[in-house]
Amino acid sequence: MKNKEKWSGVFPAVLVPFNEDDSIDEESFRDLVKWVASHEGVNGIVVNGHTGEIMTLLPEERAKVVSIAADELKGRIPVISGVSAEGTIETIQHAQAVENAGGEGILLMPPHSWLRFSMQKDAPVNYFKDVANAINIGIVVHQYPADTKSSYSTEQLLEISKIPNVVAFKLGERDMATYELHVRTLQKEAPDCAILTCHDEYLLPTLVQGIEGALVGFGCFVPNLISDLVSHVKNNDIAAAKEVYDEIFKLKHAIYKMDQPSSSSHLRMKEAMYQRGIIRTNHARKPVEPLTQNEKDEITQGLKTVGMID
Repeated sequence: MKNKEKWSGVFPAVLVPFNEDDSIDEESFRDLVKWVASHEGVNGIVVNGHTGEIMTLLPEERAKVVSIAADELKGRIPVISGVSAEGTIETIQHAQAVENAGGEGILLMPPHSWLRFSMQKDAPVNYFKDVANAINIGIVVHQYPADTKSSYSTEQLLEISKIPNVVAFKLGERDMATYELHVRTLQKEAPDCAILTCHDEYLLPTLVQGIEGALVGFGCFVPNLISDLVSHVKNNDIAAAKEVYDEIFKLKHAIYKMDQPSSSSHLRMKEAMYQRGIIRTNHARKPVEPLTQNEKDEITQGLKTVGMID
């Protein structure tokens, strides 16, 4: 299960195009998955992540998204699905649905009740064990920012790494000191697990720690640039990496406005992809509110600045 090479590289978290009636635009989604996966260096597709608006999808829709992506890719690269639920029983049901739909891994998020109420010391490890025992596919650990109550400690991460199904860690501490500590500790104590950054806004600084790759929403928008960046860093060509990162920096400013992903950032990326003609609609489900015309104009100007649209 712990095939480090398989779980290394770039894993774009792809969005889900919706029709105006809130239904999934399956044709557009298939085209998007195929387009993202066509880029060299993309070693897997992540669906039902925050970029994919998992919180607005019904359980059966989450499974459908996995099934569509798996059918489109036909095993060429793995499909990983985000799994988010409040109770272990429901989490297991979601994880099993991913496996049954053709997914090769899950990105296991913490119960969001922990964000408010925190968690008991042994709860995360037992949570991962219970889910792992119920499925036969890989688990990518979703590490939340260090300033939240659901961010796992170094000790908890090491215990989780011992679970056979756990194949990779998506680290998103957004505190560089904590991030570096976790990277160095996992590299030493859990060398068979891949480490992936999810810091869209700190890609180059987090990649140079010698990790295996990136699992980021921005990989859906510019998979070629993210793949080039990861490749240059792995080849220790920092000059070339910085040149690519300069382009990513400009795009980050246009899309995310330099912040980490927030309540509107994924919608801003969806708008940018719509303006580029990659998807057919820019619609998002409630409670996400539509962008203002001024926000859309900002994105247009940003895309024009970097030559992505005329």
